[in-house]
Amino acid sequence: MLGWYPGHMNKARRQILEALPEIDVVIEVLDARLPYSSANPMLAELTRHKPVLKVLSRADLADPQRTQEWTQHFDALPATRALAVTTTQARELKRVPKLCRELAGQVRADRDVRVMVMGIPNVGKSTLINGLAGRTIARTGNEPAVTKRQQKVRINGQVALIDTPGVLWPKIEDQASAYRLAASGAIRDTAIDYVDVAIVTAAELARRYPEAFSVRYKLKELPPFQANPEAERTEADGDPGPDLLARAGFDGHAILSTIAGKRGGLRPGGEVDLHRGAEVLLHELRGGKLGRMTLETPADIPEEEATSADEATSDAAAGDHSRDAHDG
Repeated sequence: MLGWYPGHMNKARRQILEALPEIDVVIEVLDARLPYSSANPMLAELTRHKPVLKVLSRADLADPQRTQEWTQHFDALPATRALAVTTTQARELKRVPKLCRELAGQVRADRDVRVMVMGIPNVGKSTLINGLAGRTIARTGNEPAVTKRQQKVRINGQVALIDTPGVLWPKIEDQASAYRLAASGAIRDTAIDYVDVAIVTAAELARRYPEAFSVRYKLKELPPFQANPEAERTEADGDPGPDLLARAGFDGHAILSTIAGKRGGLRPGGEVDLHRGAEVLLHELRGGKLGRMTLETPADIPEEEATSADEATSDAAAGDHSRDAHDG
């Protein structure tokens, strides 16, 4: 289990709790390439009684078909809407104020709809706010946790946004999610062994996008996984996790070795520099050079969580029918 919880994030959690009673709608910014893994379960718990707009950022880097699956998944949840955007494209953000007003319901005409923007570090919150404001309001950067305090900005359409620092949760229980977050750059490269991240990511990309992945790195074949606990064991934060390579079905270690050999990672004597291979793979994935790829689908949501979501949807629908009958 990955633990990574700086002190300023604990402070941010307290600030969120203090501000929530005055908030009408929550915008949760997610990475369109990993909408499940980039959703902080702690934020979901804090805001469970508020309507939520799920903004899938970096949609230009994600697989369009998978993004459609995710928006349909979120739209089916109670009091939830989803919108996939490229946060640097202002025209794609024009729907955000309208959706916030629709989710807020009846708000007094003499005040703005109050919207809190949330998300994990380095997911695009500040870029979204700047795009909505039409000017630079919030600091942006490629490193996690650029925003360190709450800030408020009013945008067109009678909407007031409150930005919050990126907040990760104390323990990332799902090891697959931990590796996807590390691959995307949402958590620091020192949080999990850099080469391990690339090994797991190589295996996952081989499973999900075998043709595009093979073409990019001129791979003649994608080697299948063969159990080798000494060389291919995957761990995070020192705790043994599930065998992610076996789950993917491909030998990520062998694939990364091949990439390193082709991209300047072959040392004298034939020794392969896996760290060089990891740099190539992860930098190109983060920069979109591998093409539009998504690292998970709604089918990857753990069964127990999917069941809980279905029950919540059913309960909400039952509540709506009850209110309709009462109103009638």
